[in-house]
Amino acid sequence: MNTSITRTLFTVGLASTLTLSMAQKTNSKNPLLQQSTVAYGAPDFNKVCESDYLPALQAAIAEARANIKKIVSNKAKPTFANTIKAYENSGKLLDRVSNTFFCLTGSHKTPKIAETEKVIMPELVKFENEISFNDKLFTKIKYVYDHEYKSLNGEDKRLLEETYNGFVRSGALLSKEKKARMEQINSRISDLQQQWGNMLPAATNDAVVWVNSVDELKGLSQQDIAQCKKDAESRGNKAPYAIVIINTTQQPILASLDNRELRKKVYEASINRANGTNKHNTLAVAAEIAKLRAEKAEIMGYKNYAQFSLEKTMAKTPENVYSFLKNLIKVYKPVADKETAEIEAYAQKTQGADFRLQPYDRFYYSSKMKQEQLNVNDDEIKQYFNIDSVMVNGVFYAAGKVYGLTFKERKDIPVYHKDMKAFEVINAQGKTVALWYCDYFRRPTKRGGAWMSAFAKQSKEWNQIPIIYNVCNFAKAPEGQPSYVTWDEATTMFHEFGHALHGMLSNCQYNSLSGTAVPRDFVEMPSQFNESFASIDEVFDNYAKNALGKNMPADLKAKMIKSINFQPCYALGENLAATCVDLAWHMLSSKDVPSAAEAEEFEKKALAEVGLLDSQIPPRYSTSYFNHVFGGGYAAGYYSYLWTEVLADNIAEAFQRKGALNRSTGEEMKEKILSRGYTIDLMKAFSSFTGLDEPDTESLLKARGL
Repeated sequence: MNTSITRTLFTVGLASTLTLSMAQKTNSKNPLLQQSTVAYGAPDFNKVCESDYLPALQAAIAEARANIKKIVSNKAKPTFANTIKAYENSGKLLDRVSNTFFCLTGSHKTPKIAETEKVIMPELVKFENEISFNDKLFTKIKYVYDHEYKSLNGEDKRLLEETYNGFVRSGALLSKEKKARMEQINSRISDLQQQWGNMLPAATNDAVVWVNSVDELKGLSQQDIAQCKKDAESRGNKAPYAIVIINTTQQPILASLDNRELRKKVYEASINRANGTNKHNTLAVAAEIAKLRAEKAEIMGYKNYAQFSLEKTMAKTPENVYSFLKNLIKVYKPVADKETAEIEAYAQKTQGADFRLQPYDRFYYSSKMKQEQLNVNDDEIKQYFNIDSVMVNGVFYAAGKVYGLTFKERKDIPVYHKDMKAFEVINAQGKTVALWYCDYFRRPTKRGGAWMSAFAKQSKEWNQIPIIYNVCNFAKAPEGQPSYVTWDEATTMFHEFGHALHGMLSNCQYNSLSGTAVPRDFVEMPSQFNESFASIDEVFDNYAKNALGKNMPADLKAKMIKSINFQPCYALGENLAATCVDLAWHMLSSKDVPSAAEAEEFEKKALAEVGLLDSQIPPRYSTSYFNHVFGGGYAAGYYSYLWTEVLADNIAEAFQRKGALNRSTGEEMKEKILSRGYTIDLMKAFSSFTGLDEPDTESLLKARGL
C-alpha cells in the first residue's frame, strides 16, 4: 500500500459498538449520529455537512465514555460477556463517525476539515489515554484473562488475548508515574503527527515547478503537456505550465523531460520539499517523534522502539529484519553498481566522456536505453491502459474469475466528491458481501500516495458488511476525454484492490479482528499478491485495449513484459534504502536521537553503514517526507513491503501450481487467509497455503529479475 491502509486511533477493542440513544438525544439533527438510510449503512454524504463532524465526534466520544463507565461500575463478577464483549461493543458510533471523518482528512482535506481535525485530535487522544490507563477497567479485563482464557475457544479466545495484550502494551502494568508520562508522550506524538499531516501536504503542493514555455517541456507527450497546463490552472496560473511533485523521491516525469536543467529543478524540488531549504521544514517534528517513541519503548522496558514495535509482527525482532535485509543487499549491491555504470556509459555516447550521471538523469537515460534496446516507451504502452478498462476488465475481471465476485455500480449511493464511484460487490451465490468505492484522481485537497481503508469493517457481531474504499492520485484527463494510466499505475490499481479484497472477503465475528487488522508485515501481502493478476495473459488481454478496442499487439506486450524488469535495481534499492532509514531512526535510544539540524547527516551515515548511501539510488522517501513513518503507522515497519513481497511471490507461485485463475484456488485462498483477519496464526496460514515452512526470498529475487 504503497502507503497507509487505516488511521488507527485506539487500542484493540475501542473501535466498537454502542447504542445511539445519548447521541441521538443530544444531537438529534446531526445526520452522522443517526442510522444511515443509505444501503448497508453507508455514509450519507448528501446530508452531511462539514460542520457536522466536530459535534458528532464529540457526542460519540461522550457515548463511548459512558459505555466504558457502565462496564467499570458493573458490580457483577467480570466475565467475557460483561467485560470483553462489552468493551468490544463500547464504541460503534465513534468507530463509524471517525472512519468517515478520517477518510476526508486524507482524501478531501478542506480548510474546515483541517480545522476540525485540529480541535478533535487532542480530545480523541485524551479519551484513548483514559481507556489505556483506566485501572478499574484493566483490573476487570485481567480478571477475565486470568480466569477464562483457558476455557475459551476460537475468536472469543483471540479477542480476549488481543484485548489484554493491547492494554499491557499501552502501559496498563506501569507505575502511576510512568503512566502519567506515557499519557504525555501519547498526546505529544498525536500533536506532532497532526502538525506533520498539515505541513507535508503543504510542502508537497508548494514544491510545484512552474514552467513558462512549452519548449521547456520537450520530450513530454501531448497528454502530459495538457496535464501540466491543467495543473497550472488548478494552482493559480503562476505560469502557463506546472509540474506537480508526487510523494516519492524520484518523479516519473523525469524519464521524458529533455531539458536537463528542468530535470534538475524538479528533482531538487522533490528532495528539498520539506527540509528547510524553503519555508517548509518537518525535520524538527520527525526528530521529536523519534525521541518520544524511543522514550516510550524505554518506559515499557525495551531497548528501542523497533524492538517494542516488532514484538507483535511476523519478524519478531530487529535482528531478524536486518538479517532479511542483508541477504537482499548482498545480492542487490553489485548488480546495482553495474546497472549505474551501464546507464552512465550509455549517456556518455551522446553527452561525452566527461558526462557524469546525476540522480535526475537516471530515469531519462534508462528510459532511452529501454526504448533503444526493447523499442518500447511508456507513451506507446499507456494508450492501452484506459483507467475504466483496467478497473472493470482487469481488476474486476480477475476478482470474478478467482473469487466469483461481480460488481454493480450504484450511482444512487452518495459520495464525498464527484470523481468517486461506488459499487455493490456480489458473490457467486448472488449475495451482497460488500460495498466498494474508488477515488482515483489527484487534487490539491488529497494527500499523496495510494491507500485502502473502510467506512465500516466486516463484523458478524454487528451484522455489518464491509464498506471499503481505495484512494489513488492519478492524473485526470480533461473533461470528456478518457484517462489513461501507466503500467505502474495499473498495477497500483490491482495492488490497492488486493487490500480491498482483504477487507471485503473478511468473515469474522468481531470488528477488532476482522479484515486488515493484522500485523504490518502481513497486511501488504494480499495487495502485493493481487498485482500478479495484472500480467496474467487472460486478464491482461481483457483490459489492455486502445481507443479502437484493439488489444495490445503481441510483440509490444512481450516487450513491455520484458521491460518490467529492465534495470530492476532502482525499485529494489530505493525501497531497501527507505527501510534502513526507518529502522535507523527507531533503533536509537532516546538520548541518541539526533536533532533536526543533524537529521540529514544522520540519514546519510545510516545508509553508509549498510552500504546503501548511493546518490544514484536515494531512498524512496527521505526523512523529511517519510509520511509512512512519521505521519502514519509504519514506524519500524517499512520493511514490511519487502517482507510481504516475499510472502506474495511465494503465494503467487503456489497459485501458478494450483491454477492462477482457478476458482477452487481462489476459494482456498479466501478460506485460509483472506477471510480470517487476525483470528489465526498468520505464519501457519501462509504455510498451509504454500506448503513452505518459512518465506523463501529467492522468489522475490526471481520476480525482480535479480
